[in-house]
Amino acid sequence: MSLLTPVLWLIIILPLLLIAKITTKKTNVKYIIIFIVYFLLDSYTRILAPRYIKIDFLNYNWIGTILATIIALIFIFYHRKDIREELGFSTKTKKTLQFGLILFIGFLLFDFVFKLILFPKGGEFKLEPFLFQATMPGISEEIVFRGILLWLLSKAFIPSKKIKGVLFGWGFVIVTFTFAMIHGVILKENMEIKIDYVTIIYLTIITSLSLGFLRKFSGTLIVPIVGHNVVNLINFFIRLM
Repeated sequence: MSLLTPVLWLIIILPLLLIAKITTKKTNVKYIIIFIVYFLLDSYTRILAPRYIKIDFLNYNWIGTILATIIALIFIFYHRKDIREELGFSTKTKKTLQFGLILFIGFLLFDFVFKLILFPKGGEFKLEPFLFQATMPGISEEIVFRGILLWLLSKAFIPSKKIKGVLFGWGFVIVTFTFAMIHGVILKENMEIKIDYVTIIYLTIITSLSLGFLRKFSGTLIVPIVGHNVVNLINFFIRLM
């Protein structure tokens, strides 16, 4: 992966940021800038950490993921308690939690059946990928994407649409797409751009959207963190069948 990959990611989401800026009545450019800076900081932490901090017996990106999580926690605890609650760093849940869970389970069932049909089977159980998928992606990515980045964009583009009394706006749309897009777009060292359209589309409308609903309707990061890791473990065990 080229070190310019995060820049490419930003270029891809730039049109969405511009559309959001034009169509949103209340915007705050300061938070757009902070979003861009934090997105690059998080991306380069995950990319560069394993290049410079090598642990021979680890095959997964534990170092980059843990460092990205530490940076995220520093950002969260820098803010007041009420802001931390806005970020989802709270055990308080909304009355719409049950509705969010029903939506997520519906998406999850479709996801399970779809992957059960298409995923290759007969893999070998290995402890490291099991432990990694059961913990790291859900904790780190949810805190960053549906915690910090969603909060920043919700401050940048004040949401006005309500579903079940919960506010939705451009921040939700951009984060939902961005999460999927970074899993499907890579700029190689030879400057060749590799785009997996199927991955981007599927992750956007199934995984990322369902986790976004879980985050918004629950009001806390705890629920989507668990949901994210459940999705990853389902993927892991289906490949073992």
